[in-house]
Formats: sequence, structure tokens, C-alpha cells
Amino acid sequence: MALKPFKAPGARLALRSKPARQYFSAAEGRAEVILDISRLLSRSFHAAPTGIDRVEYVYARELLERMPDRLAFAAVHPAGGYYGRLNEAAVRQFLAFTAARWRNSTAKDEAASRAAVIKHLIALRPRPVPRATRPRVYLQVSPHHLDDPDQVGAILRAEGARFVTLVHDVIPLTHPEFARPQGAEEHLRRVRTIDRFAHGIIGNSQATIDALAPHMTRGLEGRQLCVAHFGADPPDLFGGESHAVPTRPYFVYISTIEPRKNHLLLLNVWRRLVERLGDGAPVLVLIGRRGWENENVVDMLERAEILRGHVIEAGSVPDTEMHALVAGARAMLMPSFEEGFGIPVIEALSVGVPVICSDIVAHREVGGAAPDYLDPLDGLGWMRMIDAYRQPDSPERAAQMARIGDWRAPRWSDYFDVITRLLDDVTACAFA
Repeated sequence: MALKPFKAPGARLALRSKPARQYFSAAEGRAEVILDISRLLSRSFHAAPTGIDRVEYVYARELLERMPDRLAFAAVHPAGGYYGRLNEAAVRQFLAFTAARWRNSTAKDEAASRAAVIKHLIALRPRPVPRATRPRVYLQVSPHHLDDPDQVGAILRAEGARFVTLVHDVIPLTHPEFARPQGAEEHLRRVRTIDRFAHGIIGNSQATIDALAPHMTRGLEGRQLCVAHFGADPPDLFGGESHAVPTRPYFVYISTIEPRKNHLLLLNVWRRLVERLGDGAPVLVLIGRRGWENENVVDMLERAEILRGHVIEAGSVPDTEMHALVAGARAMLMPSFEEGFGIPVIEALSVGVPVICSDIVAHREVGGAAPDYLDPLDGLGWMRMIDAYRQPDSPERAAQMARIGDWRAPRWSDYFDVITRLLDDVTACAFA
């Protein structure tokens, strides 16, 4: 299990701003946790989620189960900059609607879905912050509005709350060439906000915490820290019917199409495989929307006639279709240059599907000994491995299947044990 709590040596909670109330007694109960779901609201018109969307959803789902008596919701509303509390019943209905939409969204019902989204957003309009009766922790697990420190500071003052945030990655700072234009500047503002306000920091991997540390001018000591690896939901969690999959051997890659994800390597590998094998070449299924600065990849997808029928750009697909595609694949491919975590690695291994991924720190941390690792620049190595895995009696694939049997999937229950402890640690000194 790659799941471990972490504290800086000699860590002591350092207050960055004075909470509105510091005189609560232990008798007043454990702290109130306010979960920010701004990201989910801002993405409510998108039928398919990103990895960050899924994480925020799971936090809402799991914390509602664990601490319904001390959990509240807040958001920076899409209709404007006003922040405030959200009605819990309306949040529950919005979460159920969101899960159903992710499960089986189709183009034909998008008009009805948009109307339903508007209805939910009206129901989720923020309410004033109530008077505090016990200590508060404001928990934000997405980067939404972290680039606006004034807004974050105003929210924390209104709540009289300590701030805990989840850091997904620091890639725009460590690898600015993979970010959108101005992406590094925007991410630096986020990190500066975390540096200024965070009493607790959650890292999705030790690799992320290690990458974050050099950019924290006030350092990591004096804060509560933990590293916890995301869990994986079973593919039948939301139910739904199965979907058709390619009849030939195929591989899948789940990712937004952007330079960091290294799609160009796979497309060149597939071109070579088709030139050599013709109709005997395997199929590559790309799941995910088109992102930014991907002109070379788009040119190959749209103009390379040799790849027709061999590379399928599925785009954003409902969860049931994605699960069916992953389950039938010869392997999940993950050739990205850099990751903060790599959720598809966990999701594939959790359902017994082999993974061939780039040999980077984050993938090693979450995949352990199970996947086959290759340098993201080793095109010939990727071609040889994919060619081997396409074979029905592939010894390489059989060897990984045996290793997967010894691999233990991280569980959300263990994850939230760690998160709950962190939240309690952050508020412990509020009772002092």
C-alpha cells in the first residue's frame, strides 16, 4: 500500500493569519470541515470529468459518509466572485446528477442536461456564512481560484478557518515548457497562496511534495503534511450497461491531448507498426479531449491516412464506455514525460489490466513493481513492447499479470483515514 502520513521533522503548526475564534473548548466538539467544490460547479457544463474533477467529487462523497454532522460545503460560484455556504440537500442532488451524467452522457441529451445544470446552479447559489460554534477547517482539493490570494484570504477571514489544500502537481513550475502560455506564472501565484495561508498540505505523491518544497518561501516545516495516494473506484460503482469495444487487439491511453502526455511518440510507433503489420497491427484508442499546443499530434490524427482504422480518437466518453474499453485492452499506455500522480495507472492495475508507462518518479511510486517501465523517449523500446503485448500468448504480458497479483491497490477508505487524521491535527491547537 503506497499510502503514508508524513510530517516535517519537529513540525509545529505555524499560524499565518489569526483565526476569528481561538477560544473554543474541547467540549464543543471536533472541528467543522468546509469543503470547497468550486471546481465541480465550474465544470458542471462539461459532460466528462478530468482527474481533478473526480477527486473533488470523491472528497464530497466520502466526507458526507464519514462526517455528515460536521461537514459543510462552500464555493466560488460560477455566476460571480461571491463566496458562501451551499445548501447540503442541493449539494447531494447535484452530486447524484453529476455522477449519473458522467456515467452515461450522450450528445443527444446535452440540451436537457444543460437545462438541468442551470437548475442545480440556481439551487446552489451561496448563502451567508453562519456564526462559528466550533473551530473550522476550510478544505480545498482543486487549484480553482488559488491564483487569487486576496479572494482566498477573504474566504478564510469570513469563515475564521484554518486552510488545508491538496496539491496535485507542480509541473508548470518544474517543466514550464509543458504548460499553457502564462501557465507557469499562474501556477506560481497558486503556490504563493498555499505558502501564505496553508496550515495543512496534502500531497498526492511524495514526488509532488518534493517538487513543491523548493517553491515554498516559508518552507514546509510548521505545517501539517501528509502524502496519500488516491484510491480507485470499482468500474461498476455507478452501474450502467456495457459498450462495444474493438474486435482486434487494442491498447488504450487516457489523457488530455497535450505535449506533456507524449501522444506523438505513440502515433509514430503506430505508423511504424501499420507499415510493418498492415491489418495485423493492433488498434490504439485515445480517450480524452484535445488540449493545447498539440498541432503536430492533430496533424497526424487528421491527415495521416495510414492510421485510419488503426488509431481511434474516442474523445471524452461516458464512464461506462471508458471502463469497458480499459477492461478489454491488452494494456494501458502512459508515455507521459511528467506526472504528479497518474490516476490511470492505478485504475488499470486495480481491475487487472497491465500498464506500460514511462519510467518517471510518480509512476514508480504508485505502480511499484507491477508495470513495465520505458523511457518516454525510447520509441523503439515502446514499439517492441507493444508488439510483444499484442500477441495472444505474450510472455511479457503474462509476467505482468503475475506481478499485478502481488500488487495491492490503494483504497479510498485508507486514503480518507489519513485525510481525517490530518484535518484533526490541523485543528488540534485550536483547542489549546
